[in-house]
Amino acid sequence: MRDETDAGTSSCRPIAASRVVYSVVDDRRPFDAGPEAKNLDSGTSWNRNPGRSKSMKITDLRLRELQGTMEHADPFWEERLVRPQDIYPQYKKQGTPGNPRSLGGGRYEMRSTFLEIHTDEGVIGLSGPLDTHQAFIIDTKLRPILVGADPIAIETLWDQMYLSSIHGRKGENMMAISVVDCGLWDLKGKWLGQPVYRLLGGPSRDVIPAYASALGYSIEPEDVARRASEMVAQGYRGTKWFFRDGPADGPDGMKRNLKLAETLRASVGEDVDIMLDAWNSWDVPYSINMARRLAEYNVRWLEEPVLADKLESYKEIQRNSPILISGGEHEYTRWGFRYIVEHKAMDVLQPDIYWCGGISEAVKICNLASAFDLPVVPHGHSSYATAHLIASQSPSTCPVQEFLVKWNAVHQFFLKDPIVPRDGVIQVSWIDKPGLGLELDETKIETERDLSWRDPPQSL
Repeated sequence: MRDETDAGTSSCRPIAASRVVYSVVDDRRPFDAGPEAKNLDSGTSWNRNPGRSKSMKITDLRLRELQGTMEHADPFWEERLVRPQDIYPQYKKQGTPGNPRSLGGGRYEMRSTFLEIHTDEGVIGLSGPLDTHQAFIIDTKLRPILVGADPIAIETLWDQMYLSSIHGRKGENMMAISVVDCGLWDLKGKWLGQPVYRLLGGPSRDVIPAYASALGYSIEPEDVARRASEMVAQGYRGTKWFFRDGPADGPDGMKRNLKLAETLRASVGEDVDIMLDAWNSWDVPYSINMARRLAEYNVRWLEEPVLADKLESYKEIQRNSPILISGGEHEYTRWGFRYIVEHKAMDVLQPDIYWCGGISEAVKICNLASAFDLPVVPHGHSSYATAHLIASQSPSTCPVQEFLVKWNAVHQFFLKDPIVPRDGVIQVSWIDKPGLGLELDETKIETERDLSWRDPPQSL
């Protein structure tokens, strides 16, 4: 974890007059590459002269499955959120997730897969973590599109991957495209010696406000009061918590849900935002009833009250709710968000960069949202990718970043410099390094294997 004393120090040095290469736009106009113009992985110099006879090519996709051990106080998951399938008793009684797997004694087995995009110039794009389903799609379906292609032509490659996915416009296939897209942006930033947020037009600010998402924490009132107070003491000006009950749990379930909101407001005071997430698990009457009752506690937004496909239901809830309705975490691409914004089915949009289509598509969603004066608060799967996107957008479009406290401990475990907000904010200087700034901490990798469905995978 980064030392607090250097959390605000830029790791990207000013470009110095060290050597000249040629502009991407015009090979007659040289620009200064500076000392950062090298492959951060191999230390070799980059030949970035676009006037050469051939463009850079992708030579390989490497899917690295890493295994290590994390120390964390037991239990890691204290509670789970409500789920749509909880309407069935056998699912309602299921407990907390089994990932990461407990090894006993406060030790947990960590497994994460990362994508490396290799090129003939030695520049490597890094992306992840991703799951095995996405890795399979990348290795078997997207590989033929990517290998041999110019990795700097990101828009072209995105379009080709999308057009080759008639039955994969949403879900796991689009999530796989998203992983590749983020890796291509990391590669491009390294190739140019610039952080991705600058390539996207930033920085739009020096600091990004963050709110703490409490997924996986106990929702017993005394635990909520203690944890929420701790988050405020850490500098967060907002916190999000997750309901455990839905319509099938009757009046007692509704009382428990309202008790969560009541406890949060009493614990954090009137000046801290509280947000609450129903994770697609309610229906229209229940959502409207709850929204009206939650208004008493000045809730900033109610998140994903119904399934993502039920956009007419979202419209009805939004029109009848005294508090803001948010969603879009489980929506995909600009086309998926078009109906939402044109009909204002939601007040706050929450695309996940690693799910909705990658950085390329998230920028288009932000542009679409800004035309309708709708804020975008990306779901917090990747702190790095999210910070780069937000740092490139107007503060009125992307006002705040979600920090999933427990999930980020998992997703960032193998990273050398995981992002953790300080005093409730993320310094943009933290990501001021070429590409996305992702770097694996080799000291945490106990074993690893390359995943491949073309050849037998290597053993761990």
